Amino acid sequence: GDGNFSPNAAITREQLAAMLMNYAAYKGEDVSARADLSAYTDQPSAWATETMQWAVAEGLISGVTNDELRPQGNATRAQVAAILQRFLEA
Repeated sequence: GDGNFSPNAAITREQLAAMLMNYAAYKGEDVSARADLSAYTDQPSAWATETMQWAVAEGLISGVTNDELRPQGNATRAQVAAILQRFLEA
């Protein structure tokens, strides 16, 4: 955001989804899958809606509870490891 690179800043779950979706698209993979996120009480930022829909549809990211996705929450090391493992296995 606002033109800053911020390499040492924490990453949010929606930022991670965007990075993975952009990388998958760059590699020529199909990134058209979309999940319905309406069951979650918290929604992604407007810019991240499609990337979170894709990440959930692909099974990379799931809710932290049955009704909470926490897209703007920082991704923990454990979450990043699990998401990257799922991404590499897909």
